[in-house]
Amino acid sequence: MLKSNNTLGIIFFPAFDWAISPTHPERQERLLYTQDQLREEGLFDIEGITEFKPDVASVEDVERVHFCFPDVPSVATRSHLISAGGAVKAGELVMEGKTDRAFAMVRPPGHHAMKVVHGSRGFCTINIEAIMIEHIREKYGHKRIAIVDTDCHHGDGTQDIYWHDPDTLFISLHQDGRTLYPGTGFPRDLGGPGAMGRTLNIPLPPNTSDEGFLMAVEQVVLPILEDFKPDLVINSAGQDNHFSDPITNMNFSAGGYAAMNDMLKPDIAVLEGGYSIQGALPYVNLGICLAMAGVDYSHVREPNYNAERIRQDARTTEYIKELCKQLPALYFDPPEFVSKDDSRQGIISGDHFVRHKQIYYDTDGINEVQQESVTLCKQCRGLYKVETRADSGPLCLGVEIPVKACPECRAKGYQVVEDAQIKGTYRYIQLINRLDKEYVRYGF
Repeated sequence: MLKSNNTLGIIFFPAFDWAISPTHPERQERLLYTQDQLREEGLFDIEGITEFKPDVASVEDVERVHFCFPDVPSVATRSHLISAGGAVKAGELVMEGKTDRAFAMVRPPGHHAMKVVHGSRGFCTINIEAIMIEHIREKYGHKRIAIVDTDCHHGDGTQDIYWHDPDTLFISLHQDGRTLYPGTGFPRDLGGPGAMGRTLNIPLPPNTSDEGFLMAVEQVVLPILEDFKPDLVINSAGQDNHFSDPITNMNFSAGGYAAMNDMLKPDIAVLEGGYSIQGALPYVNLGICLAMAGVDYSHVREPNYNAERIRQDARTTEYIKELCKQLPALYFDPPEFVSKDDSRQGIISGDHFVRHKQIYYDTDGINEVQQESVTLCKQCRGLYKVETRADSGPLCLGVEIPVKACPECRAKGYQVVEDAQIKGTYRYIQLINRLDKEYVRYGF
């Protein structure tokens, strides 16, 4: 009987009762074909690979991460909570030593969900990786965590959530935002003033194939991970870089995905995008599972695979080589934050960092405007405050007292909430107090 080198827990949740529309690419069939393929290949006959059921994330799990307005039940369905609960289950399996590694094959996805949530964007509503990570930190103690997002679309939501967190390294490999939704994810985006270099974007040109992806991982990602020394590595495992994906323009293969996962050696993988339901996902997921389990994956081949047909051209290779030369310095020797005359990028105003954001929820057709403010504190990460309004709706306020907050920032957080209640300017107020594990909402 074949035995895995690493014990692997696999969590399935196809979300039968949730889809944007019956024919939308983000639908239950994304996982049903995979589920059949894994069983047909005898994956669960390998000793050490076990299937587990998802948990259901609580409202508190979501409110630990997100400012949801008007509240969590208004924006997230039970399927969203189970998807996040599947990721939480993967985290608990690894943290409690029940398995060496875990892969949450769940939907709906989450990496486009930002700190503030008024609805769905990029098929995402709540950020399932961030919910898992913060559940781990609250239950098992604070950890240094690296997230490597390999979805074809830039993980702008995860980037937004961890923009000010020096203990979370976020690396995104994606199709260049000048050519694909959400139009973000450029090398200049490095994090807030207290976390410069903790965000690293690797925008790859259309038609990048296995060669380019694996080059970027070997020459950029792995040296940075070695230096950062995370307690956990999370792979935000989107699979829409595949050559057969209907909504992207890349040329990655199932074997390439498996090899990349083998190089990254993530503790936990969480499924994100990937919309070639029959031609890619069953084979990519199989390759990733085998790689995580430490089992030979060299035989994994999808239909219509032709290495020559999908090979990247010489110009693409040279472009990626140049990226690989330049990008590591942005982590190893990040520039000092420079306050620009552009509030969308962020400015220093007194003892605060301030930036303005305009966000479009393409799935729900919602426009949002935000003003974000972070106290520049020498003792802690600083008090976080965000004022937000969606379309012509009410003005809302989110306040976060960070983990390891100093007494001054903690007191200031409560004062901001108290003043806001007295003034009555905001229809909804949400307090996230990570120091005291207190999550409170106020509505008027």
